[in-house]
Amino acid sequence: MGLLLDAADTAVTRQTAEALARVGTAAAVRLIALAVAEADDNQADWLQTGVHDALAGRGGLPDVAAVCGQLAMDPEEAVRRGAAELSAWTDDPRC
Repeated sequence: MGLLLDAADTAVTRQTAEALARVGTAAAVRLIALAVAEADDNQADWLQTGVHDALAGRGGLPDVAAVCGQLAMDPEEAVRRGAAELSAWTDDPRC
């Protein structure tokens, strides 16, 4: 979480979000969702950019949107809220 929400180094935020989105497991996407729920506007922009970077090369990548659908049932409200935001990003035509 410290890397995803690093206020001093947006490159770290972007690269960490991209790497986790490329992994695409429920645990990896859950970390991004938690970060999205806690992020300020600037951090959220860099998280979104990292996710978009990962999704731009979709060939063989896990379906992040499907994982977000699973996380919509997570017991933690912050995860559900972050997953909903992440899911909206995956529908973005820039991806």
